[in-house]
Amino acid sequence: MKILSTMKFNLNNKIAIVTGASQGIGKIIAFELAKSGAHVACISRNKKAIESIVEEITINGGQASSFPCDISDSDTLSEIITEIIKENSRIDILVNNAGITKDSLLMRMSIEQWDDVINTNLKGAFHCTKAVVRYMMKNKFGRIINITSIVGLTGNAGQANYAASKAGLIGMTKSIAKEVASRGITANCIAPGWIETSMTDKLSGEVKNEFLSHIPVGRIGSPDDIANAVIFLASDEAGYITGQTITVDGGRIIN
Repeated sequence: MKILSTMKFNLNNKIAIVTGASQGIGKIIAFELAKSGAHVACISRNKKAIESIVEEITINGGQASSFPCDISDSDTLSEIITEIIKENSRIDILVNNAGITKDSLLMRMSIEQWDDVINTNLKGAFHCTKAVVRYMMKNKFGRIINITSIVGLTGNAGQANYAASKAGLIGMTKSIAKEVASRGITANCIAPGWIETSMTDKLSGEVKNEFLSHIPVGRIGSPDDIANAVIFLASDEAGYITGQTITVDGGRIIN
């Protein structure tokens, strides 16, 4: 038996797409995929931000390209997928990470708030997956990784739209997994818990302590925790895992 010299998963020459790659979790996922050897196509509405990320990846020896796009715009998205295929001949990994929140109690939530969140978080992932999966089927290989949330499993007051979008993403992933498993394609979800971001940095110590009291491991998660799970699910070693939702939440919702 060969002893591996490193625990890192090898994604050399894989072609990966990451939506919502301009900041936070998506940004770190893009960096980690590139570090693992993948060529990363970064998609985001924020053109300047993803161009900066691609430049940083390239400077550090990785491969990446930027594609400004609102993923709820299916026509533009299809054009981008076609361009990626022309340049690389295939797509191996899709990470549907793009997501927004527009929180409000149900009685005060507008139709616009509901539609905006559903269109980006759920419909956008549908557009991306549908555009990519035909090429994965042709290549008989693919890794579809959808970033959902523990809110999609538990619900949360003031987030009916967000919870519905993330729960819908879980259901969609399970269905897709059953449709494409025979073609060498896996589809899984990662459900982050409380992850450290610029927004959580602004919370008071009292609020942070209240959150931490419900997390058995005793710390806030980092974007790296999510990226590490993505790298594993994107690897060849995860080929027998599909239709699953992996919670990365420090034990917050242990059943």
